[in-house]
This record gives sequence, C-alpha cells and structure tokens, in this order.
Amino acid sequence: MRTQKWIAACLLLAGAAGALAQTTPREPLQNVAQLSASGSVEVQQDLLSISMSTTVGGTDAGAVQTQLKQALDTALAQARQAVAPGQMDVRTGNFSLYPRYGKDGKINGWQGSTELVLEGRDFSRITSTAGKIQTLTLANVSFALSREQRARVEGEAQALAIERFKAKAGEVSKSFGFNSYTLREVSITANDQGYPPRPRMMAMQAKGDMAEAAIPVEAGKSTVLVSVSGSVQMK
Repeated sequence: MRTQKWIAACLLLAGAAGALAQTTPREPLQNVAQLSASGSVEVQQDLLSISMSTTVGGTDAGAVQTQLKQALDTALAQARQAVAPGQMDVRTGNFSLYPRYGKDGKINGWQGSTELVLEGRDFSRITSTAGKIQTLTLANVSFALSREQRARVEGEAQALAIERFKAKAGEVSKSFGFNSYTLREVSITANDQGYPPRPRMMAMQAKGDMAEAAIPVEAGKSTVLVSVSGSVQMK
C-alpha cells in the first residue's frame, strides 16, 4: 500500500513539474538578426528537346492505330541511327486514340496522335536528325539546362549567395555595435528562369521549305538564382 502511495506521489510531482515547464514563458531572443541574401549566375542553355508528332483520323479505329504505329516506327528507326547517350537520346511520347462523336452523340470516327522526342546536348545531331524524319512533323522546340550544367552553375550561385549573407551579417552586427556573430539557423533555396528566343517558329518554317535540312535553332539563357536566409546571434 505504501509503495502505491509513493508511486502516485511521484507521478503527481512529475505532472506538476511538466505543467510548470509548459506554462513558464521562454525568455525572448536578444541580439538576433534575421537576414537574407541571394546570388545569381546567367548561363547558356545546353539541353535541346525537339518533339515531333502526327495526327491521323478515320472511321476505323484499327486502321488509325496502324497508321500511327507505322509513322512512329519509321521515325524511331531513323532516329535510333543517330543516338549517342547524353548527346542525343530518343524516347516516345504521347500515343492516344479517341473516338469522334457526331451531332447525334454517336461515334462517327476515330482520331489519334503519336509523339517522338529527341533530346540532348548535341544540337547539330538533334536538328539534322529531326530534319530527316518525314513521317512526323515538328510539334515543339524547347531549351533547358542539363543536370551537369545546372549543378555547376548552382554551386557558383550558392557560393556567391553565402558570401553575401556572411558580409551582410558582419555589416549588420557592426552597425549595432557588436564585434562578431554566430550563425543560428540558415535555409538555402535554388531556382532558375529561362529566356528562350523563338526557335519554334523558325523551325516550323524551315521544315516546310527544305525537306531533310537541319532545323535552325538558337538557345537562350537561364539565370540560376540561389537564396540564403536565416538568423544570426550578434555578439
């Protein structure tokens, strides 16, 4: 019986201590500054992606699907001859087949589309291959940064942002009459924004004018931005 009373008393004291700890207000932070800084690097986009597609319509679903498959197989066989890992990779994109409806709500035909994507860092190889494919037409041209280029430039922007953060922390601390600071917490975020020109219009015009000619394209630039934010304890 005494043991049970002793355990109950200990639990009561522990609960009281926990409640007291929760109700005791924390001391306000003193001499802490919230800061942010950023660094950006502009770089040429080095990854080209060309999407080629075709659309087929007809009254028989099987016939439409067969035509799409033949067009894709022919284009894929031709594109594979120029494949070079990292320089030009080939993949199939969207392949769809769906019914068409008449005014009476009944199916009166079928329509489908298929897509092939050429992507990589060798612009000349990609554009010349796209120009040779005759069973598909140009659908879209886009540029981006390769994984290697992004990592390299992001590292440069991050180093720049950190140096600016450290410089600002030192300046703020000195302005408030402190000699130094210590880092409390920090957050780093990165993103990029591209500025491509008008490659799609140029490419579509060239495709119509000269069969089997390399599609003229010109990459834009991307700005990689890294932001550093956090707090420092001024000392």
